Amino acid sequence: MPDNRIAIGSDHAGRELKEQVKTLLEGLGFETVDFGTDDDCSVDYPDYGEKVSQAVSEGRYQRGILICGTGLGMSIVANKFPGVRATLCHDEYTARMSREHNDSNILVLGGRVLEKETALKIVRVWLETSFEGGRHERRLKKISTIEQRIINGL
Repeated sequence: MPDNRIAIGSDHAGRELKEQVKTLLEGLGFETVDFGTDDDCSVDYPDYGEKVSQAVSEGRYQRGILICGTGLGMSIVANKFPGVRATLCHDEYTARMSREHNDSNILVLGGRVLEKETALKIVRVWLETSFEGGRHERRLKKISTIEQRIINGL
């Protein structure tokens, strides 16, 4: 799976920012695969959050970006999927920590609560930051264990 492919999706409240993020990503050499929505008509965020999150959960994409009005709804949807570590980021610090400590594989943004410039800085930091490993690896393994217990009904 190529490192340069990123799944992206939004509801109507995040569509405008999604288009701006896609332009940034493509300018940085990433291939974006857009799971919708394609217009400003009101839609339900779970429909688009599910598509991107499932694609990342199944390993078809290493990373994804989801955008809704606040980012809260997309975060809830995304984190229902095994192996997804979706993080709602508000600034460059939370973006960096989401990668260094949590190995975030889906970035969630709030299209109605972030200024465009801030959102694009968050995306850049999220893409450029690596996972630290170490003590954080142990914590992620614990999260995976919890997921497996839930999947197995234990």
